[in-house]
Amino acid sequence: MEQHRTRPAQNGPRRGRARLPPQGRGGAGGVSQAGPPPPGARGPAAARPRPGSPAPAAPRSLPGTSALRFPAPRLTGLGGGLFCAAVMVVLGLLDRLLFDASPTVYGVLFVPVCVLTALWVRGNDLLTAPVSVPIGFTVGLVTVAESGTGVSGRLMGLVTGLATGAAWLYAGTLVAGVTVLVRRVRLVRRRTAARNRPPHQPRRQRPQRQQRS
Repeated sequence: MEQHRTRPAQNGPRRGRARLPPQGRGGAGGVSQAGPPPPGARGPAAARPRPGSPAPAAPRSLPGTSALRFPAPRLTGLGGGLFCAAVMVVLGLLDRLLFDASPTVYGVLFVPVCVLTALWVRGNDLLTAPVSVPIGFTVGLVTVAESGTGVSGRLMGLVTGLATGAAWLYAGTLVAGVTVLVRRVRLVRRRTAARNRPPHQPRRQRPQRQQRS
């Protein structure tokens, strides 16, 4: 009788096939079937926004954080004179109500008004500031000067007030003149620098090098 040959069972892996890497065992095409990352995980996948999701809103600036700028109006020669006269009339009335028409208080308040008038006049009318300042002082002095009866009494009180506050009048006019002089020098230098500045020249484009074949 013929005996059938039995092949021994091979417990180990076959030699003809190579083992697949762990990344290729999950599915076809070598893509692993791992689930989505947990919500707390950090990484490039978690940092990227999903398509269709709203963009993060930009941080808003808190109110009141913007820089405060000091107003710099530009008055004409006539506007500077009207400004100085109006302010001195208001200050004269306040001086009469609060300090019983003190000429010293009126003179002290006149100096900063002269500075503001010289600073707020535009560049083309700088020379009008030292002229309009004494006029504003005289107009405001009507509210402070002691006046008698009639027109002659008012004129005599005004002349007396001018004689008493002549020092403050000269001081305010001198301050306005110095301020105007400084502004004039700076303006002339700025115009000279702008005139001597060379015109803007466009940059020359460098020729592109031919690529070697």
